[in-house]
Amino acid sequence: MTLYGDKLPPADDRPTVQVTAVTWPATEAEPPRAAAGPDSAGSAPDPAAPRRGRRRRAVLAAGVATVLLAVGAGAGGYAYAGEVPRGTTVLGTELGGKSRADAARALRAELDRRAVTLAAPVPVRIGDRTTEIKPADVGLTVDVDATVEAAVGAQAAPLSRLFGSRTVEPVVTVDAVRLETTLETAVGPQGRKMTMPKITYSGTTPKKVHPKPALTVDAQNSAEALREGWLSGEPVTVPLVEKHPATTAEEVDRLVTELAAPAVAAPVTLTTEKGSVTIPANAIARSLSFPADKAGKLTPKLDVKKLRTALGDKLAAIEVEPRNAAMTLTGGKPTAVPSRPGQRLDDAALSRDLLAVLPKADGRTINGVLKPVDADLTTEEVTQLGIKEKVSSFTTYFTGGLSSPRSKNIVQIAKDVDGTVVKPGETFSLNGHTGERSYKQGYHDAPVILDGKLVPGVGGGTSQFTTTLFNAIYYAGLEDVEHKPHSYWFSRYPAVIESTIFYPDLDFKFRNNTPHGVMIDTSYTSGSVTVAIWGTKIYDSVKTEYSPRRNITRPKIIRLEPGPSCIATNGIDGFTQDAYRIFRKDGKVVKREKFTWTYQAEPRFVCGP
Repeated sequence: MTLYGDKLPPADDRPTVQVTAVTWPATEAEPPRAAAGPDSAGSAPDPAAPRRGRRRRAVLAAGVATVLLAVGAGAGGYAYAGEVPRGTTVLGTELGGKSRADAARALRAELDRRAVTLAAPVPVRIGDRTTEIKPADVGLTVDVDATVEAAVGAQAAPLSRLFGSRTVEPVVTVDAVRLETTLETAVGPQGRKMTMPKITYSGTTPKKVHPKPALTVDAQNSAEALREGWLSGEPVTVPLVEKHPATTAEEVDRLVTELAAPAVAAPVTLTTEKGSVTIPANAIARSLSFPADKAGKLTPKLDVKKLRTALGDKLAAIEVEPRNAAMTLTGGKPTAVPSRPGQRLDDAALSRDLLAVLPKADGRTINGVLKPVDADLTTEEVTQLGIKEKVSSFTTYFTGGLSSPRSKNIVQIAKDVDGTVVKPGETFSLNGHTGERSYKQGYHDAPVILDGKLVPGVGGGTSQFTTTLFNAIYYAGLEDVEHKPHSYWFSRYPAVIESTIFYPDLDFKFRNNTPHGVMIDTSYTSGSVTVAIWGTKIYDSVKTEYSPRRNITRPKIIRLEPGPSCIATNGIDGFTQDAYRIFRKDGKVVKREKFTWTYQAEPRFVCGP
């Protein structure tokens, strides 16, 4: 008899079992019965016979058990050969008796044979809609290594390892995040987005929005349904579920009652060793918010930056702003203007303490902590930046003297930038440096280009300074980060290599891409503005070569309603041109940069018929 049917294990793997012959004793305690005959007919049955039968059966069972245990013990090497229990299959592929590595190779071969089927789109039902999902789009795949480990861990009793078989389901993985994104698109109009809870202020009045749940798919549930149903060949059903925001309508009401409303019911007094400042309700409303995270949980937040803006210059009574070191020219040589440390409120403590007192009706006073603040650029640092010589200089000219609003704006922005130091690797932003150019900062109304025509606007003329600064850094060989030439060309500017500016949408930025610091030095006369860049020279020269102008266009005539907002112009031709920045060092051209711009033809604006 063979334990393996028609198949025998390999000779070097087949167990050899030594079985001792078993004989059944002829009942030594049991005398033989006389044969039935004429002289013995009608003799009574032996009352000990049933007990003797039970004994024979017990001995037989013990013998069989002994044989099987011997077989099991001897066949152990075969039953446990390999790391995967014998008789184990995955996707119809026999992995039993193999090592992990061999099992993984066999399973990968089977997956390769099924590659077309496994890559086919999977039909998925979501509510009353059906869509198809490509496995590759959501990372749907069989994890071979994890499946082999599951096969190795398939428990089987010794006899089951010899005679039994077992099927192990493949371990399927899917990217739950990518799946959720794909399914959310497929949900379509039957789903609905979550209405997030919200608390805002209209002036100093709290306004609230109660949350509403979303009707959508759940990432983990959807992933589990797809993992279980993918290989079945049947459509996979993904349920629609409601997702509720973490903050309930009752919690929104509580936040309004306990914090949002009392927060703006009265001012808060901020006291320091240098005096006190009153924080009015409107400043609190502008800085207190209740942002919701992705789960819809509202968390009160006090934005100190917004609070500072709302307080305006009130904090100047108790704070001292640090002053960065700067450079100035003394006797034609750059010298350092010392830095100065400052004192500022501890913003973290201010936010914490103010939030703590806002729910209270009384005792609305907090103590502010003033901390020393160092300048961003100290005197010692500025003296080590290698600012020692003039690298470039550029001048543009204007008319009207220093009394015209446009000239005053040019002078004002030149003063704002004068002496600025840009450290190696830093990017300078003109809008960031000056901030919004308004009447408060000393700027005046003057013509600006808006929607293709000249109109009065605060800060008109600052584009001339921007162009002057752009050319100064251009010829210093510094990196152009952001600039935009004018829509129309003006003869007072070099074509292509010029720049406009408009707060906050249009900015001018450059980066100090040298290993040395640079200083911006500005000066002006009654008819010109000059910007010089000081630092350490990198190139022997930086020059410009122009291409011929092309695509010439002529201006058209546009008639406008006469009045103070109408500014007449003569019109200017439009054209396209290239400018090449040429860098020379040690007598050789080491770099070329191309700048191209197309100017529109400036219309001839006529005020009146």
